[in-house]
Amino acid sequence: MSGFFGDRRVVVTGGAGFLGSYVIEGLEKRGCKNILVPKIEDYNLVQMNNIVRMYSDMKPDIVIHLAAVVGGIGANREHPGEFFYKNLMMGVQLIEQGRLHNIEKFVAIGTVCAYPKFTPVPFKEDDLWNGYPEETNAPYGLAKKMLLVQSQSYRAEYGFNSIFLLPVNLYGPGDNFDPASSHVIPALIKKCVDAIESGADHIECWGTGNVSREFIYAADAAEGILLATEHYNGAEPVNIGAGFEMTIKELAAKIAKLTGFVGKIRWDASKPDGQPRRCLDTSRAKKLFGFEAKTTFEEGLKATVDWYIKRRKICNGKR
Repeated sequence: MSGFFGDRRVVVTGGAGFLGSYVIEGLEKRGCKNILVPKIEDYNLVQMNNIVRMYSDMKPDIVIHLAAVVGGIGANREHPGEFFYKNLMMGVQLIEQGRLHNIEKFVAIGTVCAYPKFTPVPFKEDDLWNGYPEETNAPYGLAKKMLLVQSQSYRAEYGFNSIFLLPVNLYGPGDNFDPASSHVIPALIKKCVDAIESGADHIECWGTGNVSREFIYAADAAEGILLATEHYNGAEPVNIGAGFEMTIKELAAKIAKLTGFVGKIRWDASKPDGQPRRCLDTSRAKKLFGFEAKTTFEEGLKATVDWYIKRRKICNGKR
């Protein structure tokens, strides 16, 4: 541990959320004495006056901006305007007020959805501008990508130290299992467990199952973010990933096996697949701040399934 965080005041937007809980844990392990989390009930970070008040109240040296309005393909299709506006306004105003308050460093968290739809695999950061994102995720992806433009332009004009990181799809214990907004791993876990409990002989899944995805365990992603916060002060975007890909069909089969679901998996090709392939080139993160994901997918997926089943039993026992 570098001792970097020591007495620095660190604001973590979204610190009460899924990834945020792992970042907070990582900061605590690093001995950070001043971890500040603006709760949405107290600070609506879409509104400028709330952001100004947050900076005035918390007086951060560093801001790690994790807060986002986010969801799976269905949520992105239903709320493209909301996802674009809220994510853009949060990020742009937080960076601007960070500059005006002379903070030491801003860590902007982007998204793999910012990459062009047909990016060559593995995705290299230099390919980020070589096309338009996949349509269902484009408003969210572009809103986040504007924070890269802002970070680079503020660095050039004002010398403002803002870095931009691109994590791939996250998963792990504590993930969002709400079917209205969950991503593919928690959605499939819930479908399988629901089917077992109800005695259903099949589950329905969106798309063809032939597209590929890469996933990173949330604790590993948090470690990558904190290593970058400690050691990286450059203008170029950096991928945070695990460096592998698998098809959604392969993923569904793994989840069915881990949950004990033995029924059929039916694919609804009338529903969108999303981006055809996703897999990041993670060499820049390793070179610039020594990050490599440590958790194997098998270990992480089992931990996630076990956590969900245990939590579900606890919740059912309280009814």
